[in-house]
Order: sequence, then C-alpha cells, then structure tokens
Amino acid sequence: MDKPKSDAHARIFAAIAAIPPGRVASYGAIAARAGLPGRARLVGRALGEVPDGMELPWFRVLRSSGHIAFPAGSKGFREQSKRLKAEGVDVKNGRVPLATFGLDANLDRALWGMPG
Repeated sequence: MDKPKSDAHARIFAAIAAIPPGRVASYGAIAARAGLPGRARLVGRALGEVPDGMELPWFRVLRSSGHIAFPAGSKGFREQSKRLKAEGVDVKNGRVPLATFGLDANLDRALWGMPG
C-alpha cells in the first residue's frame, strides 16, 4: 500500500477512518478533526488522492448541507447513496439529515437539547 502524500493527508484519512458505521461527517468537520479547520476543500482533494490499497469509508463524507457531493444520478452518487442506506443512514433526494446521522448529533442533543 502506498503512503499518504503528506502529514495533512494522513490526518484527514485518519479522521475519515474514525467515522463509525451509520454516521456521516461533512468535509469541514473532517478538516477540523484533522486539525485543519477551514480546509474542507483539502479534504475533497485528499479523497481524490487516496493511496492504492487504502480502504476508507469515503461514502460517509458529505457536503455541509448533508448532500452527496456527486452529481445527482451519477455512478458515484448512486454508489454513495447505496452504501449509506446499507448502513441504515436515511438518504432522501441525495441528502442526509445531519442532526440525526452526523458524527456529533448525539453530543449536540445532549448538550443543547437539539432534536435528532
């Protein structure tokens, strides 16, 4: 297996690998967890440069709105939607409710009483 391109990429990949099944995170949330706040676009670039042989739950990473980033109806869109649904994630019109399935949904609910 090839190594990540940089330390930043390695931290991004570790943050993505830590997303548990049935949960999702935005590009921005992954950047923040990797110690790279404000670098959501770097997360997107890193996902396009995953080393050969590295298995990552790439499909658990979404736009900040909860939408799948691939164009609707594309092969990538269908694959991401299928994988998320297989984990019990609710995907409607290419969008996942982050308040329910987001990585920090339970923490937000516990701290702030936010619905989920």
